[in-house]
Amino acid sequence: MVSEDFRRQLAGYGLTTATILYGLPDHPRLLQSFVWQCYDLAPRFPELGRFLDFWRRELDGPLHSVTVAHCGLIKPAEFRAVSGVLTLH
Repeated sequence: MVSEDFRRQLAGYGLTTATILYGLPDHPRLLQSFVWQCYDLAPRFPELGRFLDFWRRELDGPLHSVTVAHCGLIKPAEFRAVSGVLTLH
């Protein structure tokens, strides 16, 4: 059985990390950070967009800024044809 994360990587998804700075509800001048990670499609980042929509709709801390890093973990150059299998005892 193949994991769902691996299937997503083969479909072009890459690991996306977002650092979210937000104001505390009781002290809006103080900022706190939150790190979010998920497999997402660059450059539109639909999963991150859904998460930020949820944040704005459900949470009290106003967003200040979002910094995004993205890396495609499986790249076409990493696939090579194998001509044989060697078994060691």
